[in-house]
Amino acid sequence: MSAPAPEHTTATSPWLTTHLAAFDAETTGPDPATARIVSWGRWNIDMRLGRPIHSGWLLDPGVDIPQEVTDIHGITTAHAREHGQAAATGIREIAADLLHWVSEGAVAVAFNAVYDLTLLRAECLRHGYTDLAHQLTTISPVADPFVLDKVITPRRSGKGCRKLTAVADIYQVPLGEDAHGSKADALAAARVLYKMMSASPRLAAMNPAQLHQAQIGWFAQQQADMEAYFTSIGRAEGRSFDPAWPIRA
Repeated sequence: MSAPAPEHTTATSPWLTTHLAAFDAETTGPDPATARIVSWGRWNIDMRLGRPIHSGWLLDPGVDIPQEVTDIHGITTAHAREHGQAAATGIREIAADLLHWVSEGAVAVAFNAVYDLTLLRAECLRHGYTDLAHQLTTISPVADPFVLDKVITPRRSGKGCRKLTAVADIYQVPLGEDAHGSKADALAAARVLYKMMSASPRLAAMNPAQLHQAQIGWFAQQQADMEAYFTSIGRAEGRSFDPAWPIRA
């Protein structure tokens, strides 16, 4: 698949080349309220420092990792228990690290940020870090290529067409052999964001605060549209259409 045709040639937003903190989590399951973090990758992308700098965490989540999840990210329960950091200390470090870089002026970047941030907040509460959990509810600005993809291309058909692997392919961003790993996926999210912003004058004209605010409304509308669709085909029961973004409190 090829990238969508640009609306017209445009310069990339200056803040995209300044400072981003791109992150991704691999977990034990799909529900951010109950899943546990197994690995976390964060890239500090600051052109003033030169090459992007990666920090990663492997945690022992304290629960078994289901085989179907291991099949996706490759981390087994045995490996996490032997090599992983205790979840309680790792969660504190991960949350403090992300909040630090945002406080330093970085734009937080994640593909489907509402999952990762809601997950991280739930983990903070699970381990008693209520202050960090509260700070996460106010994190800003956040840029989410998952939300922006639906703004740029509202209609796209095909199973899994909104997943990072598919969107990265559309924007010609290679994932490499480590696809579905937190390190590779976090960097891919930042690269996809760069391609999206470069292709859309509408988005490129926004500063990070404006983009963050716009995504709140866009995500709410996307959830409402999804609810209407699943209701129309009789499959809305049991699904969540929470409009909160970038985090569910």
